[in-house]
Amino acid sequence: MSENAILYGTDQPAVASTPLARAPWSFTFEAGSLRHIKLNGAEAIRSIAFLVRDRDWGTLVPQIQDEVTSQTETALCIAYTATYESGSAQLIVDIEVEITEGRLSMRAEGITKGDFETNRAGFTVLHPIDGVAGQPVHVGHSDGTIEEATFPMLIEPWQPFMDIVSLTHTVGNNSVTCRLVGDTFEMEDQRQWGDASYKTYNRPLAKPWPYQIADGNGLSQSVVLSIGAPLPYAPARSKGHKAANAIFPDMALVLTPDDARRLAASPSDLDRVNPQRLLCHLDMDLGGLDAQVQAFAAAQLACPDVVYDLELILACADPPAVELGAVAARMQALGFVPASVMVCPSVDRQSTPPGSDWPDCPPLEDIHNAAADPFPDVARGGGMVSFFPELNRKRPPLETLDFVSHGLCPIVHAADDLSVIETLETIPHITRSARAIFGDMPYRIGPATIAMRQNPYGDRVIPNPDAQRACMTDDDPRHRGQFGAAYVMGLATALASANIAVWTPAAVYGPRGIGGTDGEGDADWPIAQALAMLATLAGQRVKSAQISDGMAQLSVGDTVVRANLTPNDNGGLGPFRWQATGETSD
Repeated sequence: MSENAILYGTDQPAVASTPLARAPWSFTFEAGSLRHIKLNGAEAIRSIAFLVRDRDWGTLVPQIQDEVTSQTETALCIAYTATYESGSAQLIVDIEVEITEGRLSMRAEGITKGDFETNRAGFTVLHPIDGVAGQPVHVGHSDGTIEEATFPMLIEPWQPFMDIVSLTHTVGNNSVTCRLVGDTFEMEDQRQWGDASYKTYNRPLAKPWPYQIADGNGLSQSVVLSIGAPLPYAPARSKGHKAANAIFPDMALVLTPDDARRLAASPSDLDRVNPQRLLCHLDMDLGGLDAQVQAFAAAQLACPDVVYDLELILACADPPAVELGAVAARMQALGFVPASVMVCPSVDRQSTPPGSDWPDCPPLEDIHNAAADPFPDVARGGGMVSFFPELNRKRPPLETLDFVSHGLCPIVHAADDLSVIETLETIPHITRSARAIFGDMPYRIGPATIAMRQNPYGDRVIPNPDAQRACMTDDDPRHRGQFGAAYVMGLATALASANIAVWTPAAVYGPRGIGGTDGEGDADWPIAQALAMLATLAGQRVKSAQISDGMAQLSVGDTVVRANLTPNDNGGLGPFRWQATGETSD
């Protein structure tokens, strides 16, 4: 097996990254984008990239040609052509980057061949979050006014700033002004999806999408960074909830009805990890209620020593009381007894973006009130089976619930290795913002896997037959490599201080599972060993949890865990390797 396959579960090489500098600026150039743009060594902008999204919000990967980098005494210049394909149409974009002492600019001139369908085409600018959240920003608008504001500390459910032509914030001893030309830009708090950034993008979400750029039509956009005097500093004050005396959470693994039948036939499969719980996914949209419940009942009979939680997707074809009553009656008749029921309407699996109409759905208060009679003796939960943006925009009725839950996924907007690891920076922002909504209520996270179980933002998850690094795919090869084990260690560390009650970092079977359960003699994936160790920490006090310099360090009870989150030797550990007190990963 190749080194790439061991580390990443695929032979696809990582994207090449080239460090470049022209004082006082430095950055890396990667696949046509500028990343980690620093001013005198301090990060000013996380990324500037020309991005094109398809109708499912997948990111189109361009073919980059004619790339030329040149440097003179006064400037560093980069030029290339990026060709994007959508169906039989193309968008061909000439991009030029110019960096001088006081200015960094990126310009794009594009033209279509054929009617080009897209949800978005244009520049995206990412501001970092560390040292930026809660700090002043001056927002220029198209009418010439300047809004004196702050980057949100808690995650905003909607866009914090609209109609943007410039953004100015402090970087070290200076300010950086980012000017945007060529379309209407707005900002979303991208921390909602796990990205470690505030994202400024073109074409307001309130406009229809997908849309077409007609054959032969062009576009012209630019982003210009300039240096100025610093804005007044404002000490960041979190208004969020801060958990104290955190306890490391119970671990659950996802179980579908098909998985449950397999587990009933091979109950020792759980011994690979020994989780405390199983999250049973029952989807009323699929029909066959008896068959789904029977599968979970069989698994419970075969594996009685684990706690069963029900994730119930309501079709809402009948009144909530009728549908919930039918589920409870069949569970009682068939002998499936979960310890908790988390109820989510099927339509809420799809996101409702700003400016869109909410789908028909009974009020959440009615749904959760209706669950009380058929499920009187189990913990009842609400929230979203998707991600934090959906919960943040449609908040559950807390007075009727015993816990709140949502999932996580690090490949919504970007799928390169560094972006996936950087999402760990954002998890404390998500949990702090969630706690600001529901306080000390029991808080569950999951599923929380690299790959996406279901796409709230399009009609499908993205197929990945060639084991690529792809956004919004349900099968990410890195889950099967050492990267997947390191990521789950980082995830555990990032969640540890939030006093999560239950986390669900994998499934039992399938591409988001633990491996070694195919009946083909395959060995467990590296993530299985990591999960088995983390499962032993459940219920113990969290002493410390920190991610810095590419290392995750977690102390729980008498166990200290260290994980290298980089592809290089770091902290005495090899690439993406981890170590627990008294033992080292193989």
